[in-house]
Amino acid sequence: MKIDCDYHTHTTYSHGTGSILDNALAAKELGISEITISDHGFSHPAYGMRRRKLDKMRSDCEAAQKATGVKVNLGIESNLLGISGAIDVKPSDYEKLDTILAGIHRFVLYDSPRGWWSMLLANAFTQNITHKPSKRLIDYNTKVYVNAIKNNPIDIITHVGYLNFCDVKTVAECCADYGTYFEINTKKTHLSPEDWQKVFDTKANFVIDSDAHSPSRVGDTALFEKQDELVHFPRERIFNIDGRRPSFRFAEFKKKL
Repeated sequence: MKIDCDYHTHTTYSHGTGSILDNALAAKELGISEITISDHGFSHPAYGMRRRKLDKMRSDCEAAQKATGVKVNLGIESNLLGISGAIDVKPSDYEKLDTILAGIHRFVLYDSPRGWWSMLLANAFTQNITHKPSKRLIDYNTKVYVNAIKNNPIDIITHVGYLNFCDVKTVAECCADYGTYFEINTKKTHLSPEDWQKVFDTKANFVIDSDAHSPSRVGDTALFEKQDELVHFPRERIFNIDGRRPSFRFAEFKKKL
C-alpha cells in the first residue's frame, strides 16, 4: 500500500528525531507528494511545540517544499483537554496553521481536575491494572472526543482509543457528521477488528497516517497492511490513496473568517 500524502509526521520541534527537511526528503524518496508537520500540541510540557516557534516552523516548511517539491503543510497534533471540548489550539493560532489534527494524550495540561483524573489516572489504572473500563469512563472519554470535534475545526482525529477507552462508533459517527477524518494510524495498534467493524458501520471517512517520529517512518504503511488482512479497510473511503484527496474542514473554516 502506498499513500499519496502523509498528514501526521513529527520533527525535533516536538517528539521527533528529524527536521522538517528530513521528513520532506523522506517523502520525496517514496514518491509522496504532500506531508503535514503535525508536532505535538502546546499543552504538552515535555514534548509540545511552542507558539513562539511557529514562524520559524513556517519558514522551515517553505524551505523544505522549495528544496524537495513536496508540499509541506504546517499543522499540529493538538491535545484534547477535557469534556469541555477544548483543545490547545486557540483562534489566534489559526492564521499560522494549515491543518489541525487532535487526539487524546497523557501528561498534558488538562483543563480541569476531572480531566486529570479521568484522562490520565483512570485510563492508566484501567489499562494497566483492572483491564475493565467502567461505563462512566467510556462515556467521559467519548464525550471528550465528540465535544472536541463539534467545537473545533478538526481535520483528523488521531489514534482513537489509544491509551483510553471510548465508544469508537459514537466517535466515528460524530466524525461523519462534522467532516472530520478518522485516522488509520500505522504506528499504533489500538482498535480490535470488532472495533474497526463498528467504525466501518458508520459513514466516517479515513486517512492513513504514519505518525512518524523519525524520517525513516514517513509514509510507512506496514502496520496498515498487517491489520488489513484482518479487517479489510474500505478503500473507497480512504482519502489519501489512489489519487483521492481529503476535503479538510479547517481550510474551509478559514475561508469564512
